[in-house]
Amino acid sequence: MLLPIHPKNPEPRKIRDVVQRLNKGAVVVCPTDTVYAYACSAHQARAMEAIARAKGTKAHKMNLSLICKDLSQLSLYARAIDTPGFRVMKRALPGPYTFIVPASSEIPRLFKNNKHTVGIRVPDHPIPLALVEELGHALVVTSVHDADELLEYTTDPERIHDRVGHQVDLVIDGGTGGLEGSTVIDLTTAPPTVIREGKGPVDGLL
Repeated sequence: MLLPIHPKNPEPRKIRDVVQRLNKGAVVVCPTDTVYAYACSAHQARAMEAIARAKGTKAHKMNLSLICKDLSQLSLYARAIDTPGFRVMKRALPGPYTFIVPASSEIPRLFKNNKHTVGIRVPDHPIPLALVEELGHALVVTSVHDADELLEYTTDPERIHDRVGHQVDLVIDGGTGGLEGSTVIDLTTAPPTVIREGKGPVDGLL
């Protein structure tokens, strides 16, 4: 199913419909401020496994991140972020960044790795933020990659639907997506480490 949702003013009825599906274990494809992403409720372990199958991998091997609505909600899933790290996040978010932080006990079992870290995002995009607001907890997300070796990401939601629609419950059409992933910054190191430079500028941030 391809569901158009207004990218700047998401229709509340449609957001509620998607969230009802997420609470039942649905996997959706959702736009962000960077690229389109697979998404599911952080409370639905089987949905995370379904995302892994869609990507042809195992859940514990995926680069999963959490989308939170703000820094307050983010603090539920992270622990012991030092003051400099928190200031970096406050300057950068909402925006096209993924921050690697120490994971709290709230992180689903599938997220726990040897380093006990988790990637957290607060994207500058109304649709995922509206979904998280209605859901009441974080979304689990991972980027939708393009099958074309020359293109890393798919920007057209209709093409995404044609390619992976049979593997997910819903593809949200929020308009053309981006071609550049988020900038990934590891806040568990001192000083913070830039893992990947993406859409979010690094100059002046760290």
